[in-house]
Amino acid sequence: MLRPAFLLALLLSAGAVSAGEGEELLGTRPPEWTAEHWLNSDPLTLEELRARVVLVRFWTGPGCPYCRASAPALNDFHRRYAAEGLTVVGLYHHKGPGGADPEAVVRYARELGFAFPVAIDTDWRTLRAWWLDGHDRAWTSVTFLLDRQGAIRHIHPGGQYAEGDEAHARLEAAIERLLAEPAGG
Repeated sequence: MLRPAFLLALLLSAGAVSAGEGEELLGTRPPEWTAEHWLNSDPLTLEELRARVVLVRFWTGPGCPYCRASAPALNDFHRRYAAEGLTVVGLYHHKGPGGADPEAVVRYARELGFAFPVAIDTDWRTLRAWWLDGHDRAWTSVTFLLDRQGAIRHIHPGGQYAEGDEAHARLEAAIERLLAEPAGG
């Protein structure tokens, strides 16, 4: 029988989670997102994306240093892997007084070079349903990687990932593993 500490170390080495945060979500299917004001795409649903590997990054404006630092990786993943079956989706969640200004989100997305689908997660409905409800999480700039059946297979629980760091390498390896899996599972 494998000890829990060994299993956690195995998950960490496989890049599934960082420090165990969110590991209870691995293998589950998140609920449909509630997103508005789509940019670079018609509105998308998780069901429409079934049979594709989906990377979902919750982000805020370019004033967030973690979002800014991760933007080149997101753009690179989109550019290199879209034709192989990866869809990158950015879900903007507004921090600060008032609601999200769709025109400002368009400017932020363009400033960060996002050519992949971007939408606004109004009132953090999707972020809460997927990540925050019932949990005391350290980050809201979380990334989920879903397999072709829509199950969560990798979580980067927040902060940044940039080329050359360990978090980036783990995420890229997870993308490549999932893309190599047959569409039927």
